[in-house]
Amino acid sequence: MIEAIGLSKRFGDRLAVDGLSFVVEPGQVTGFLGPNGAGKSTTMRMILGLDRPTAGSVTVNGKPFEQLDNPMREVGALLDAKAIHGGRSAHNHLLCLAETNNLPKQRVDEVLDLVGLSTVAGKRAKGFSLGMGQRLGIAATLLGDPNILMFDEPVNGLDPEGILWIRNLMKRLAAEGRTVFVSSHLMSEMENTADHLIVIGRGRLIADCTMTEFIAQSSGRTVRVRTTDPARLARLVTAEDGIVRDEGEGQLTVSGLTPERIGDLAFENAVRLHELTAAQVSLEQAFMELTGAAVEFRASDQRSDQDVLTGSGV
Repeated sequence: MIEAIGLSKRFGDRLAVDGLSFVVEPGQVTGFLGPNGAGKSTTMRMILGLDRPTAGSVTVNGKPFEQLDNPMREVGALLDAKAIHGGRSAHNHLLCLAETNNLPKQRVDEVLDLVGLSTVAGKRAKGFSLGMGQRLGIAATLLGDPNILMFDEPVNGLDPEGILWIRNLMKRLAAEGRTVFVSSHLMSEMENTADHLIVIGRGRLIADCTMTEFIAQSSGRTVRVRTTDPARLARLVTAEDGIVRDEGEGQLTVSGLTPERIGDLAFENAVRLHELTAAQVSLEQAFMELTGAAVEFRASDQRSDQDVLTGSGV
């Protein structure tokens, strides 16, 4: 378990992390999300004792990271897969880590096989592709067979097969009762992987809830309707303050009314329906809406798109 209490970090005049409090529980994949500059990397570095908090505290299994007796046996972390000596082979890189951390040597071959690098174990890491380097970094994370796993952008450089593999690996590790904490910008992947979300913006906590709860917070819930009389149904919905978008060919997208109310309106007014489906926004849409005010870096041509998502004007 990872627990942060009032965690803050200041770099000069900039407050990168501002009073964060959260718990990362075992037995589930917890996604760590936020816009660029939100403080995710700084938070992960403080968890691992690489940065010292300006205020507050963060513990791993009840202790600060630096007080752990066997860190690699308790925590495996992938923060930068490129932090590898390019002149060493994949096997020697892991062997060095094993020997300096009192880990059994046979574990090296086990993790190489687990990540699919057994056939290139003797090759120098500098010749690895981005995806191969990522797999080697994941192998190092798993070397101590830890109960807590932290991954920063774990699918970076992986092909579709590799993405599916790491997704299933994280789910399996969580199912074994381990704590899995994952930071990523790939919303579609997080939507398929994470059970719980911790979302921050400008160093502050925005959400700490299940995936379902986070998406439900978005105002973007809609209802898809197909009918033989779209114009009439649109008038009925609009009269009850619903918002209608005509998709053509008898299909409407409605927001502001529940599927039950739309069905009642159609029934009461003899409008035939061919489809009435509640549609939930994606994680990406919910994320953009709920973190819009916390985006630090935004290109000028993004403003209008963001205003549409958040319902704000210019």
